Amino acid sequence: MSTRPPRGFTTAILHGDRGAQIEHGALHKPLHLSVAYGYRRAADLAAVFQGAAQGYAYGRQGNPTTAALEAKVTAMEGGVATVGFATGMAAIGAILIALTRAGDHVVSSHYVFGNTNSMLGTLAEHGADVAFVDATDARNVEAAITPATRLVFVETIANPRTQVADLAAIGEVCRARGLLYVVDNTMTSPWLFRPRDVGAGLIVNALTKYIGGHGNALGGAVTDTGLFDWTRYPVIADSYKRQKPAMWGVMQLRKKGLRDFGATLGAEAAHHLAIGAETLALRMDRQCANAAALARFLESHPRVRAVHYPGLASHPQHALATQLFRAPGALLSFELDPGVDLFAMLDRLAVVVLSSNLGDNRTLAIPVAQTIFYEMGAARRAEMGIADGLVRVSVGIEDEADLVGDFAQALA
Repeated sequence: MSTRPPRGFTTAILHGDRGAQIEHGALHKPLHLSVAYGYRRAADLAAVFQGAAQGYAYGRQGNPTTAALEAKVTAMEGGVATVGFATGMAAIGAILIALTRAGDHVVSSHYVFGNTNSMLGTLAEHGADVAFVDATDARNVEAAITPATRLVFVETIANPRTQVADLAAIGEVCRARGLLYVVDNTMTSPWLFRPRDVGAGLIVNALTKYIGGHGNALGGAVTDTGLFDWTRYPVIADSYKRQKPAMWGVMQLRKKGLRDFGATLGAEAAHHLAIGAETLALRMDRQCANAAALARFLESHPRVRAVHYPGLASHPQHALATQLFRAPGALLSFELDPGVDLFAMLDRLAVVVLSSNLGDNRTLAIPVAQTIFYEMGAARRAEMGIADGLVRVSVGIEDEADLVGDFAQALA
């Protein structure tokens, strides 16, 4: 019997939908906009509700279009199952709400994105304990663990200062302690890095960013890698233990995190994200090359005080990033000399767009302290190394000369 050789990353995404029959021979999974699904036999409807049979019960818990996107993300991350959400923050919130309870302890990277930091603060207000540590060294994570610790949460590359977590060593700590290891892979994407390789139990992706890539749809996902033993996790509801143990976590996320809170990924957004995902590897290669060129230019510019990009030899975790990632990402930040007018420099940019998003095909820049990190206050920004003159740049796919030239004229 002949066997099909394994397919490459992009080939698998392009042809993933056609692994199952699609209506009318369409190349893409079509939009399914129905909210409700009918069954001829009441027993079949009951079986779907109880998780004993595959099917769709109500649109808040997903539909065939979102399921097709979930399958793509599962394949990209090498996991066993994925749950889609309306946004990346909804995906993170679902993990914290569905898998922790009052009295539990969470260890988080000190350098997480501003909204994630806010979400963890809200979790603490509701009775959980959160410890923020410098995750660039796994020893800090290990020192923060208590008997009540349930999970460890880190990002691959921090936004916006680009600190790189000690991912493999933290994975070893979590494995030895039996802790759920949650890795946010948004900044690297499954093309540059697979958190499964360092022992992650759950992987978060803000699909809005690099996987979607076009800035035209919001979405988030949580992928279960199959590495975590859910039989050891104390907060799984008995009603979800009718599934195979490997699916307990996904079932609780889908029920308590998606169904109960209603952060549903719409079919139209899922369709846009699935099509965007087809060119992830092609886009990321170009974006990373542009980011490296721009970082080198900025590092040599006399009006730039510091550049934060893992691809530079001057970056504190440059060696770690080189070891872990296919490329060091497409996001960088830089600090202007105090004598340079931050807003005036940004206003002179002609190609680069002033915007709060990242992962777009277009290069986007934003003053960090005055916008996305403004709400957390000056003291917390100082703790995280967010200078008042810090600019975050999400590098796109423009021609390199145009991109570098735009910053050159803006800094002149």
